[in-house]
Amino acid sequence: MGIKEFHDVVSIEEAKSRLEKHYIVNPLGEKISLEDATGRVAFSDIVSQIDVPPFDRASMDGYALRAKDTFYADEDNPAALRLKGYIKAGEKKKVNIKEGEAVGIATGAPVPKGANAVVMVEYTNEGGKGVNIQRPVVPGENIMAAGSDIMRGETVIREGTILSPRETGVLSALGTTDVEVFRRPTVAIISTGDEIVAPGNALKFGEIYDVNARALADGVRENGGEPKVLGIVKDHQSALLKKLEAMMKYDIIITSGGTSAGAGDVLYKVIDKLGKPGIIVHGIAIKPGKPTIIGVAREKPIFGLPGYPTSAMITFHVLVAPILRRLSGVGSKKEKRIKARAAMRLFSSQGRHEYMLLNLVSSSSGGYSAYPTLSGSGAITTFAEADGYVEIPQNTEIIEEGSEIDVVLASEVIKPADLTIIGSHCIGTDVLLRVMNRRTPTFAKIINVGSSGGLAAAKRGESDISGTHLIDERTGEYNVPFLKKMEISNKVYLVRGYDREQGFVTAKGNPKKIKGARDLAGSGISFINRNPGSGTRILFDLELKKAAKIEGISQEELKNKITGYEIEAKSHSGVAAAVAFGRADAGLAIRTVAHQYGLSFVPLKEEKYDFVIPREKFEKPAVSAFLRVLKSTEFKKELKKTPGLTPTRDIGKIIHSP
Repeated sequence: MGIKEFHDVVSIEEAKSRLEKHYIVNPLGEKISLEDATGRVAFSDIVSQIDVPPFDRASMDGYALRAKDTFYADEDNPAALRLKGYIKAGEKKKVNIKEGEAVGIATGAPVPKGANAVVMVEYTNEGGKGVNIQRPVVPGENIMAAGSDIMRGETVIREGTILSPRETGVLSALGTTDVEVFRRPTVAIISTGDEIVAPGNALKFGEIYDVNARALADGVRENGGEPKVLGIVKDHQSALLKKLEAMMKYDIIITSGGTSAGAGDVLYKVIDKLGKPGIIVHGIAIKPGKPTIIGVAREKPIFGLPGYPTSAMITFHVLVAPILRRLSGVGSKKEKRIKARAAMRLFSSQGRHEYMLLNLVSSSSGGYSAYPTLSGSGAITTFAEADGYVEIPQNTEIIEEGSEIDVVLASEVIKPADLTIIGSHCIGTDVLLRVMNRRTPTFAKIINVGSSGGLAAAKRGESDISGTHLIDERTGEYNVPFLKKMEISNKVYLVRGYDREQGFVTAKGNPKKIKGARDLAGSGISFINRNPGSGTRILFDLELKKAAKIEGISQEELKNKITGYEIEAKSHSGVAAAVAFGRADAGLAIRTVAHQYGLSFVPLKEEKYDFVIPREKFEKPAVSAFLRVLKSTEFKKELKKTPGLTPTRDIGKIIHSP
């Protein structure tokens, strides 16, 4: 009998509706010391019980007096008043000011009876038992009246206000020592799975570090909750049930992993044992995040989030964060949205509401172009590097290239990159940027879409630099012919880069004795390919064409004989990792990654990895700095340390101008 993957996949709207039916969000208040109140949220309106200031006080050093005694005073004809002493701040002194009298007064001291103004000391001249006033004042001048700052009965802080030093200062002025705030919800977090290991421990084969606990805990804190990370639980029902029982003392329970109802996943079996109603949702029609579980037991919500980091964080922000923000009083998060143009055709999963993560780049025509992040939901970098996301409804499968889309930003503002590099991935570029950062810190945004995608980005003016290594089938020349094919010869510069050695990556010792493309057909050899549009994929297809000609068969026939031709990696490192972990016997990649993974390498071709720069970006300071580093002795030395990468004699030379 097969394993049922999900109990009942529902829409995101239905999932939220079921949760609202079984769980009531009930914010609670608590009194805390004012010392601890910064960053907390006022639970109710705060009304002043006193006037601030509580008495009329001098706002300047000078003399308190009756204003009408000064109306005709000036420097030539000062008003001579009798002096009745001096009042300090905080001093209780009974003085009654009558006509022709004044009293010295300090800033903050109470204004005596009979006085209705204070003249600044700068406009007086004291002598003997009197003081000469050299300028007139009006009633109320330089006096802060009782209640002029805050009146008794005035609402000074409203419910839902996040208390900053400004608000705590106001509360101190009222004599407040404690304040009622929204109680932060407590959130228990565990990760589940036999393959999960806490950071700081050595990894064995098949194990991965726990990413979700840290990311979810910080997400809880960011949205007003208090996280409690309770470790990792293996996929055993008894252990998981025991741990969940202990977690029920918290307000919200979050687990990650073990949600798919697969053979080794047990979470869905355990939640129902904690109390009624148990599981209310198992499977939501969203991407990423389909395996999400929602349960309620003992009036506590339980969220079983998927194990993949991006899936876990997307579902957390869609389902959990809004509840945390209501409970903690911080209110709903105001989403910042912008319009962007789809840089390529976007494909969505049929029947699922998709949150597609995007990178945004400025376009030369104005506005932004959006590129989908190419890593899957299992990659934490997908979520970390994205600028935002677009929501694609269930009934939409394709968004055409050039379509306007509504992008929800991941942060309040888009951090503009100093340098945007779109094109083929290469470790040499990472080396160059490392050297560049030593000289001048540079924020570079790198979007790996393959050589062809990079040329398309340059054509649209979206990239500052595009790395490319495309070989022309007819001439064998690299990169230059493709400027004409892409109709960008008059729009871009082409700058010579460096040589890269491409070849077949195999297990150590090359046990399958692979020498070329012909050896991949049959014989039980599994292959891993590169993504279409990449220079490596184009090179391999050319080699396949040559091999087919030698074999006397069509290229299509030979392709069909290669096990894994349709399985694709999106980077050289992805190819090497697949071979290193036994998922494939061979793949085409650069020597660099073979060295990094301790694999054997069968040389095939030395290629030119060059840089395409749109004409309007050529004088950009960051581009100029990039080109200076490209030609530098320091970079050449660093590049030579990288196996498979070699500086050319004409590195940094402009080999094509628009």
